[in-house]
Amino acid sequence: MLTFYFAPNTCALATHIALEEAGAEYRCVRIDFRANQQRSADYLALNPKGRVPALVTDDGILTETPALLAYVAQCYPKSGLAPAGAFAFAEAQAFNSYLCSTVHVAHAHRMRGYRWVDDAAAMEAMRRKVPQSVGEAFRLIEESYLKGPWVLGEAYSICDGYLFTLASWLELDGVDIAALPRVIEHRARMAERPAVRRALAAEAG
Repeated sequence: MLTFYFAPNTCALATHIALEEAGAEYRCVRIDFRANQQRSADYLALNPKGRVPALVTDDGILTETPALLAYVAQCYPKSGLAPAGAFAFAEAQAFNSYLCSTVHVAHAHRMRGYRWVDDAAAMEAMRRKVPQSVGEAFRLIEESYLKGPWVLGEAYSICDGYLFTLASWLELDGVDIAALPRVIEHRARMAERPAVRRALAAEAG
């Protein structure tokens, strides 16, 4: 059985949604960020990065959301979470990589500037930039990379839960959601999916 390590209100939600969509057999382990559990010796032995998500499989431990999403999709091909064909799957990976390396990093500047700088004034400057940097990233998604009702077009995929997760933080990041009608429609559509509701309920519990 898979063991999924997560913390509420983090990008781990994307993998949680994928596991539910796939009908995977797994157990959850909640990591308490308020108690700094991600820096505990036990968790660092599992994931030296000290972050979530992490997924323990029969073959080893995986970290990083794009990798976990691809793994779940490929382990449960009947779920249809991975698009068929090498190019289509690469497109999904490209989108998820953008969310991971650009959008999520821009969001993290709001509360985790200490990862990049030590100067308090520099951290404050990073925080002030977040509405612009995150907003620009989502406008690019809105205008160029949201192909239909789902990210890749007509078919739901691993990209959708990931976009939903990051789009859930837009208001906290100070982004004007009025400029993102298609992203917000996608977020509302995602919120109605049973797997999304189950994942959110599990993380709220």
